[in-house]
Formats: sequence, C-alpha cells, structure tokens
Amino acid sequence: MLLGFALVLTRVSSFLLVLPVFGSRGIPLQIKAAVAVFLSLFFCTTTPLGLDPAGVSTMMAIVLLAAEAIYGLALGLVVTLLFSVVQLSGHVVEQQMGMTMAEIINPLTDEQVGPLATLLEVIFILLFLSANGHHLFLLVLSKSYSAFPAGTIPTLDLLVSGVIETGSVMFVACLRLAAPMLTASLLLMVALALLARLIPEMEVFFIAMPVQAALGLFLAATFLPFVGGFVGEMAGWMAKLLPIYEL
Repeated sequence: MLLGFALVLTRVSSFLLVLPVFGSRGIPLQIKAAVAVFLSLFFCTTTPLGLDPAGVSTMMAIVLLAAEAIYGLALGLVVTLLFSVVQLSGHVVEQQMGMTMAEIINPLTDEQVGPLATLLEVIFILLFLSANGHHLFLLVLSKSYSAFPAGTIPTLDLLVSGVIETGSVMFVACLRLAAPMLTASLLLMVALALLARLIPEMEVFFIAMPVQAALGLFLAATFLPFVGGFVGEMAGWMAKLLPIYEL
C-alpha cells in the first residue's frame, strides 16, 4: 500500500510541478503539497496498481518511481506547451510592433515577457479557469492511470511522440493566432516600400515605427474577444492528444 501511494504521489507531484498556473512560484509550497497528497489519496482508492507490491525489490521500486516522475513530467509538458501558444503568439505580435524593448523580467518565471504577451496570457488563463478548464487537468491524470496504472512503465517512444505531436500543434496554433498581425505587418511593409520608392525624400523609418505600433494595438483590441474561442479549441486539442497516452 505504501509503495502504491508513493508511485501515485510521484506522478501527481511531477505533473503538478510543471503545470501552468499551479506550478508557478506564486502558490505556496504547502498548498501544492496538500493538493498533491489529496489527489494521490483519491487516485489510490479509485485506480488499481499495475503490479504486486510484495514482489518489488528496492532497485525496482527506484526504477518505477523514476518512471512515474518522467511520465508525470511528460504529461505536464504537454499541457504547458499548449498554454504557451498564447504567450508565443503575443511575443510574435510584439516583435512585429517593435515592442521587444518593453519586455521585463517576470519574477515568477525568470523569463523576459512583454506587456501584450502577458495580457493575452492572463486573459486566456482567466477564461480557461472560468470555463472549468482545470477539470481537464484531472481528466489528463485520470486518463493516464487508465492507460498506464501506477507501477507500469510507458515506452519512451510513446512519450516522445506525444511531446512532438504537442509541439507541432502548438506552432500551428501560434501561427493561426498571430496570422492577422503578420499579414497586416507584411502589407504595411509593402506599402511603406512603395511609398519610399515614390517619395525618396520621405523618412519611411520614422513613419514605420509608430504606424506599426498603432496597427498592432488596433488589431490586438479587435481580435482580443476571439481568445475565448481559443479556449474551446484548446480543450479539443487536449482531447485529441490524450489518446496518444492510451495506446
């Protein structure tokens, strides 16, 4: 019983460690530990073990604990990559707007983030939680125990294929979100290039910077309401990626 709880606790803890929002430094460690223990007790009582604890040696137990940690981290990485879509698309838009100099260090993640990317991420997280999206996190854990009960070791190629599939979905979604701004920026550059050819005396560079920033803010305000629809699409992507862990 103790080994089974340790295996479940290892997977749940490693999953929560890299989970968006919950894995940030803003949440105290005591709360994280309490949630991990509570979820582990729940899954211990609802999911059977994949092996007989009586026949497990000390070395085998260490290997199983390491496998559970790797599997939990892989599951959390899949969810984290999907959450990174909004921030990455916001960063792409900021580059087109010329706002990269406005980036600051996020004290929670020690990463450089821009104002627009942070705004999009906060709005997306609030919409995701208000739509009970955190239930998807519990669904991921539940499906993982249906595919691989505690004590069974998933194959490495299965985990790698899941992460690669998630990465491809992330980049496609990022391009979809940033496509309006990228298209508008390209058209603006073409228009300014034609203007520079027609009027060589005009300083196009000094015109391009404020126009790009104004265009980016206008498009961001225009397409901001569509972030809510992206929450539903993300739920569909997670449901599509979950079968990867059920093979």
